Amino acid sequence: MESLYIPATASSPEIRFDFDRHALSMRGESYPENAAAFYGPLIAQLRAYLEGCRNDSVTMDIALAYFNSSSTKMLFNIFEALNGAARAGNTVVVNWFHDEEDDTILEFGQELSDDFTSIRFVDQPVKSA
Repeated sequence: MESLYIPATASSPEIRFDFDRHALSMRGESYPENAAAFYGPLIAQLRAYLEGCRNDSVTMDIALAYFNSSSTKMLFNIFEALNGAARAGNTVVVNWFHDEEDDTILEFGQELSDDFTSIRFVDQPVKSA
């Protein structure tokens, strides 16, 4: 499957899905005007990729400094797909990067970890600049 790259904008994150390497990442901020329009096609491509995974190890790095409520809904869709792939026998690891002083992002990652128990979450605090 062809990799997916979407450069970051002021309101949307950089997306790098290197499907051949099973390495996925999202970095930046996420508050696009229409979150469903932005995330819909990449979630569809992610699901198609995950359907072809068999006993693979998938790693997703997420480093979002901010995301709004409509992006949160889309993130849940991404995690539902990843959790399904993990339940199907794949190893799914999410590296959750957050500013060490940002309790909101940390707590959201902890909530995702509690909700999607088949995914292995790795807390990755980053020192403030």
